[in-house]
Amino acid sequence: MPKSNNDSQIWAIWSNMAIDITTLQDAADWNRLVEQSDHATPFHRAESLEVFADHTDSTLYPFVGYKGQEPVGIFPIFELSKGPVSTAFSPPPDLKISYLGPALLNHTKQKRRRREKTNSRFIRGCLAEIEDEIDPKYSHFRTSILYSDTRPLIWDGFEPTTRYTYVVDLSRPTDELLAAFSSDARKNITNSDDTQYTITEGGEAELTRTISQLQTRHAEQGVRFKISSAFVVDLWRQLPDGMCRIYTCRADGKFVGGHITLEAGETIYGWQSWGSRDADVPVNDLLDWEIITTARDRGRSQYDLVGANNERISKYKAKFAPELRTYQTLEHGTPMMSAVSNLYKRLR
Repeated sequence: MPKSNNDSQIWAIWSNMAIDITTLQDAADWNRLVEQSDHATPFHRAESLEVFADHTDSTLYPFVGYKGQEPVGIFPIFELSKGPVSTAFSPPPDLKISYLGPALLNHTKQKRRRREKTNSRFIRGCLAEIEDEIDPKYSHFRTSILYSDTRPLIWDGFEPTTRYTYVVDLSRPTDELLAAFSSDARKNITNSDDTQYTITEGGEAELTRTISQLQTRHAEQGVRFKISSAFVVDLWRQLPDGMCRIYTCRADGKFVGGHITLEAGETIYGWQSWGSRDADVPVNDLLDWEIITTARDRGRSQYDLVGANNERISKYKAKFAPELRTYQTLEHGTPMMSAVSNLYKRLR
């Protein structure tokens, strides 16, 4: 049915309204926006943001954009300061947070031109607020795979770097899903003697044990791994029940592996994992299969394996027949701060 003249006038007024950027401090109101956005992740929730800020000694700016009374986007920013120098991050560094950055709301009902205009105005508004509130000498953002149009940041001078992850489609029947796996993955899953191992969900002790093992393994490889058990336990405690889980594997009663996941909406994220190389069972394959099957039972339709940037680790993850997906890191800074950032990344 054609729009009336009055409807057209109202739409024209709404579409040309400026986007107002403000901070939203109420956790319940913020989480309602997170749950409305199809770009947001569990890392965007208020509980996660508060834990990030506490463990990085940073200041959180939970930016929200409104067009009139309607929210159009969220963009959590963390300010870190060293002396007179301030920096802006989303997510903050050194916490192994997979994704954050902006997330749009109420955009799917718009046509492409209007959606892109809203996205551009929202990002420009947030960048203006960041400049006014923080005046950062360096900014670093990392998007989720769900927020794909980063052009407004690039047009504002941010340097993009494409990053990769794998996503497994869980909507297929179990036998079809398993048949798509590599032969060694299928063999490890179907031929393992289930009397030799048990897989269960754990708690704080298993979270702490898993992070401790990861710290040791990274130290042996000379790789930075700065997240602490206290940080992960705080995140597990603060998020709603079932949003953060620790899957554990025991063989002959001995703890031989742990896999920490987060989940919301359609997606479960395989965040941090450790499996003993000395176990008599294929720990990692068995843990991943347990995650896949139980997540399907809870209605999740995709499993983000979180990261396909490391060649060695990618070879393992590729055997689950995933789809390759991209996200971006975006950087902006003064020449001096950009040089410092490049040196920092090389040293990592």
